[in-house]
Amino acid sequence: MSVQPTYFIPHGGGPCFFMDDPRGVWTGMEAFLRNLPITLAEKPKAILVVSGHWETDGFAFTGAERPELIYDYYNFPPHTYQLRYDVPGAPALAARAAALLKDAGIPSTVDAKRGLDHGVFVPLKVAFPDADIPLIEMSVERGLDPALHVAAGRALAPLREEGVLILGSGMSFHNMRAYGDPRSTPGSQAFDQWLAESMELDGPQRAERLARWADAPSARFAHPPAKEEHLLPLMVAAGATKGEGARVYAEEVLSTAISGFRFN
Repeated sequence: MSVQPTYFIPHGGGPCFFMDDPRGVWTGMEAFLRNLPITLAEKPKAILVVSGHWETDGFAFTGAERPELIYDYYNFPPHTYQLRYDVPGAPALAARAAALLKDAGIPSTVDAKRGLDHGVFVPLKVAFPDADIPLIEMSVERGLDPALHVAAGRALAPLREEGVLILGSGMSFHNMRAYGDPRSTPGSQAFDQWLAESMELDGPQRAERLARWADAPSARFAHPPAKEEHLLPLMVAAGATKGEGARVYAEEVLSTAISGFRFN
């Protein structure tokens, strides 16, 4: 069995891929997600998705056999609250992941009742529409410590050798007030360029840069204070490998630079 890569993927805005999109705002992102499976050497045995839409004290993993969906978006068309993604859960994987974190001295739990939020089911409904790969969701830690999230990824790295695809699901730019404003473009590009350069470094150098991400150009414009939960899934994905990363998706969306990354 080949070692699975890790990815940081953009999940868009709400249920964006399942709505009318006459301006084609989400077309490129949707195509990237749809083509993700063909970049894998083997079909994953399971998928672990870190979502920026679930914050907990310590880390947590979903442990339901058949996770329900959490429609945690508001004021969207009625049909978007009828979306289904009837994927099997993976309680054994959740227990294994939690144990790996605990062995590394990182608090973690398994939540047997929580469902999958839209940071998980929306992009995966595009990327893996058959919903036939067992799936668990991982939270981000409420303290939003980047080094802790890199360490969590490092602890989870053995799962890659067991056929588990680790996905960080968030947005590389997530300033809600800046979307759609042309004045946002230069700042978003500055942060995006720093991010791309940082991901191309090897594991230890990348970890050092990520620990100080808030010092990057326009960092707090891209992710306002206490709002970096959409960036932290990147830390986990990057931490789970020592190899260099690469930007595999780049697009201007709503006047902001948005990227996705792969780590081997």
